[in-house]
Amino acid sequence: MFDNLSDRLSNSFKALQGKNKLSEANIKDAIREVRRSLLEADVALEVIKIFIEKVQTKALGFKVGEGLNPSQAFIKLVETELTQIIGGENESLNLATQAPAVVMVAGLQGAGKTTSIAKLARFLKEREKKKVLVVSADVYRPAAIEQLKILAEQVDVDFFPSSISDKPEKIVAEAKKHAQRQFHDVLLVDTAGRLHVDEQMMAEIQALQKTVNPIETLFVVDSMTGQDAAHTAKAFADALPLTGVILTKTDGDARGGAALSVRHITGKPIKFLGVGEKTDALEPFHPDRIVSRLLGMGDVLSLVEEISRKVDQKKAMKSAQKIIKGRFDLGDMRDQLLQMQQMGGMSALMDKLPGMGNLPQSVKNQVIGDSESTFMVAIINSMTVKERTHINLIKGSRKKRIANGSGTSVQQVNKLLKQFEKMQKGMKKMGGGKMKKMMEQMGQMQGEGGMPDFSKMGGGLPGLGSKKSPF
Repeated sequence: MFDNLSDRLSNSFKALQGKNKLSEANIKDAIREVRRSLLEADVALEVIKIFIEKVQTKALGFKVGEGLNPSQAFIKLVETELTQIIGGENESLNLATQAPAVVMVAGLQGAGKTTSIAKLARFLKEREKKKVLVVSADVYRPAAIEQLKILAEQVDVDFFPSSISDKPEKIVAEAKKHAQRQFHDVLLVDTAGRLHVDEQMMAEIQALQKTVNPIETLFVVDSMTGQDAAHTAKAFADALPLTGVILTKTDGDARGGAALSVRHITGKPIKFLGVGEKTDALEPFHPDRIVSRLLGMGDVLSLVEEISRKVDQKKAMKSAQKIIKGRFDLGDMRDQLLQMQQMGGMSALMDKLPGMGNLPQSVKNQVIGDSESTFMVAIINSMTVKERTHINLIKGSRKKRIANGSGTSVQQVNKLLKQFEKMQKGMKKMGGGKMKKMMEQMGQMQGEGGMPDFSKMGGGLPGLGSKKSPF
């Protein structure tokens, strides 16, 4: 996410490397490179101008703090100003009203509006523990109603049926009554999209908004459209009392211009980021964390939150017990790989680790490529239960059978077996006191909902980032 901008900003700070102090000349060089980085990222010109003016003014009178070199001091200043210009702090949904809290979602066709509603429904259900009802008021596209119905089934939330023969105001009024009768906490309303902003569209959505009077009116916009995303959001913000923005397709947006422009141009906060196609690929927007990742400093808080949600703690405890007893097998290795994939793969995790986000993709792939992990899981799935626990049984004919069953080659099977053997050696080194400490922390975690502190154990989990890691 925003890889190009991150790379370019990192290069911008090189102008200050090796300097003993901040001067007008070297600040000017660094700011010129930052400006170029933002222009190439398709950030709106008015945003760049305001940002550069603030940085330049503050940098000239900036005193380098103790323990910081000029480059670090300048990065800290850029971090502070970028965070402020894209929102300052996370602004969550306001659901503080008599149930059901109505959330209306608007946007252009193709921006990912209906999918975002499904993601938001899942987010509210799983993380906020809300009972959610979704309804489509898009009477122009029957397929949109059917799409929302299917997505509601996928995320296991209630769907209120609607028809293209009804008026949007009537559909939402009936859905709201149904939500009150069934004690739903939140009603999510999908509205009709258009291919472009026009007067008819605005008039219709304004009428619906006045009738529904939602506590939240969110605008969904495609981040891939860069500056256009910010200006489209501005057009809606002028016509509707928007309370926030959902920025979609950020996983495919290497530039990041929309994320840096939307808040300033619209005056409305970005509340969520769509970070993938799956229904769990929705993240609350934390300006400070996004900027930290942009500047190559990682996002440890989001990483810990993600691990807390997605790691199967029972399986983790079981694997740890097996490591202590020296019984860790290929089935356990497969479980680790599957959990890694569930969190977006190793590359997604590395982007959130300090100093790792700016590594070239080729270097990340040397740790473990996400496509490679898929092949590894397929190879292990093609083995019998006995083969997974006794790898010495896997000889010539068995290797051929496993390779054919997994759609891979014998060479790939051999590579996996060698990696597993390296992993087992790492497990043995990790035994004893370190593992017992981890087990104690994981036991405490069961009741506290936290994560064990691997940093205090003299090394991380084997296979997760050490130089000796088979991954």
